[in-house]
Amino acid sequence: MAQTIAPRAALAADDDAPTSEALLERIMNSLDDDKAEEVVQISLHGKSSIADYMVVASGRSSRQVAAISENLADRLKQEFGLPCKMEGKDTGDWVLIDAGDVIVHVFRPEVREFYQLEKMWMPTGSTAQ
Repeated sequence: MAQTIAPRAALAADDDAPTSEALLERIMNSLDDDKAEEVVQISLHGKSSIADYMVVASGRSSRQVAAISENLADRLKQEFGLPCKMEGKDTGDWVLIDAGDVIVHVFRPEVREFYQLEKMWMPTGSTAQ
């Protein structure tokens, strides 16, 4: 039997699910509350079907990266009932948080500089928001 998968837009139309813009706003506020640095938001509309937005941020240390990530996941679960998948929290160098319509990457500065993730997704010649 074939499995039918609903498009992302249809899932976001559910009254209980936050819109990707509301989710992005809460994520940006959470990162600001926890003193994340060099926060960049990238629209993935028309670029990828994995999410609507990507957010890249830095923490000053492995401990801060882990704390920013944990606090964000806790806030999204409490406020939206959204369980987030998280990878990399144990090492604290690069934590990926999958919040559905928004993917968040939190790096230590040296690791972020090495991978330059946002450069892959931003249009040529554009600057970070």
